[in-house]
Amino acid sequence: MKAEEGPQVRSEAKGSEKPDEAGKDAGHAALAWLHSARFLTTASRLDQLPAPGRPEIAFVGRSNAGKSTAINTLAQHKRLAFSSRTPGRTQHINLFEVGPKDGADALLADLPGYGYAAVERSAKLRWQRVMADYLRERPSLAGVVLLADARLGLTELDRRLLELIAPRLAGGAVRLLVLLTKADKLNRRDSQHALEHCEQVLAAYADEDAEIGVSLFSALSRQGLDDVAEALHEWRETGGAPPEAAA
Repeated sequence: MKAEEGPQVRSEAKGSEKPDEAGKDAGHAALAWLHSARFLTTASRLDQLPAPGRPEIAFVGRSNAGKSTAINTLAQHKRLAFSSRTPGRTQHINLFEVGPKDGADALLADLPGYGYAAVERSAKLRWQRVMADYLRERPSLAGVVLLADARLGLTELDRRLLELIAPRLAGGAVRLLVLLTKADKLNRRDSQHALEHCEQVLAAYADEDAEIGVSLFSALSRQGLDDVAEALHEWRETGGAPPEAAA
């Protein structure tokens, strides 16, 4: 889907119609699926991650963009994803299984936040390499959820991340969904402006087959919750290389 044609996920700010019964059922099913999320493992290096296989959905964003809050809201768990009291201190990739307990069908990957100076330069550089390698090379990466404060929009660091994953977005190998978080802090006009500005930025990364979306999101008001859950639910069925592709 081309970004020029609009976001992949409907947004209340775009005046989308109320969902019909089928839409409500799909939203409920998606939220029930995410509610099954449970902790799997944590890794400080890529070689500590499980062998590639099940589709992985990576959550990335600046520190304080609301990443952990969004994950917990989507999964309906208060403390599934932990956020450090000191922004920028979380230095692990945390993986969560989603789906049946006897056969999870996807993984959520909570990556460290970026952009805070409260971390030693050496540690920051090491994590930049780990995150870059994961996003560029992880065979089972099916989609990236980039969280950005709706009041700030996509920052320079967010755009650098987009450049990093651009080769995988081309052709739809990896999907992208930008969540403009804390949308409850904006009025309708400012929400619309934030959404349209983000679409303009994302248009540069779209081609005929790229699947790029953007949605306003608020953990407080639950704005965008059902639509985002449905999008991630669909991602579990596509993307993610089989284990043998990792060689």
